[in-house]
Amino acid sequence: MGEGMREQGQDVRFATIGSSAIAERFLDALAAIDGASYVAAYSRDIERACGFGARFGARLAFDSLDDLASCDEVDAVYVASPNALHAPQARLLASAGKHVLVEKSFASNEAEAEGVFAAAEAAGVVCLEAMRNLHTPGFRTIERLMPDVGEVSQATFRFGKITSRIRRLEAHERVSQFDPMLSEGALMDMGVYVVEPAVRLFGRPDAVAARALTRQVGWEVDRGCEAIDLSGAMLLAYGGAIVDLNYSKIADDLLPSQVAGRAGSISWAEMGAPGDVVLHRWNDRPMIYGSVAAGSREVIASETPKNDMACELGLFVSAVRGEEEALARVAEMREVTLGSLAVMDEARRQIGVRFPADGAC
Repeated sequence: MGEGMREQGQDVRFATIGSSAIAERFLDALAAIDGASYVAAYSRDIERACGFGARFGARLAFDSLDDLASCDEVDAVYVASPNALHAPQARLLASAGKHVLVEKSFASNEAEAEGVFAAAEAAGVVCLEAMRNLHTPGFRTIERLMPDVGEVSQATFRFGKITSRIRRLEAHERVSQFDPMLSEGALMDMGVYVVEPAVRLFGRPDAVAARALTRQVGWEVDRGCEAIDLSGAMLLAYGGAIVDLNYSKIADDLLPSQVAGRAGSISWAEMGAPGDVVLHRWNDRPMIYGSVAAGSREVIASETPKNDMACELGLFVSAVRGEEEALARVAEMREVTLGSLAVMDEARRQIGVRFPADGAC
């Protein structure tokens, strides 16, 4: 058991960084996890930290990251700040012996992520990206059914939702969710939901081809970081398979995602929160016109918690407690995070989106 691991019977005491809706959703999930409690809130504004923490029962508040990192009453920190701050904050906290659950996207690029994981390994603490769709029962079903489709030839993963903030962006207002100085944009916010499942299921691709709808931001940024993406598509090449990825913050994508192979296909409706999965088994019958009429169809139901952040949080807490199965999956997820950021780094290079952390601004 690592130096910072919590023993059975001891609560894992959490602090939060960030006071957005996602942090509130995290705390809702935390309330349902046995053996975990909320004790502290951090914000650059101490009044905000006090107010947010008090709403959810925290007894401590910080406006100094160093003070949070040195606090003996905090075991783990959920990092939900803007993307550009994820890696610097997580690295400091991990180096100080805090377990870190880092909201997606985990870092601005792969190099930053490697630094965070190295710090966590050196300190003997758990470090996990809060990529919620990979930890749902629905996605675990997808993983389990992969052998049933046989040799995969193609896959399509899609995730798109219109954001109300697009109107502010079009009015040239500064919108943090589209600010390249904060390592934000459609790929980092929405595209990650399709990139990470692809890397989890198929590994790092042999090649990446990316296209995106981009625009110049309407506010002052560092030179070289003027472009931001609104939506995009990628083709990932895997030897005999092609994986097609689509993402958007300016359109609702209503099409299902699927993995198709020689023995059958699996499909599901929601990439951001996989639920019930449909398994189509192929049957060799001639003169059948229609994509699924020639085989059987089975629906595999998944019971997903109303707040599916409980899935990733349960894994994280189990790993902090030193449970071997949980630690093994966390180690696997580390490779998914690094491989996914490598894909997104290459995609951004091709579409011309740069962040300060890339050293290009």
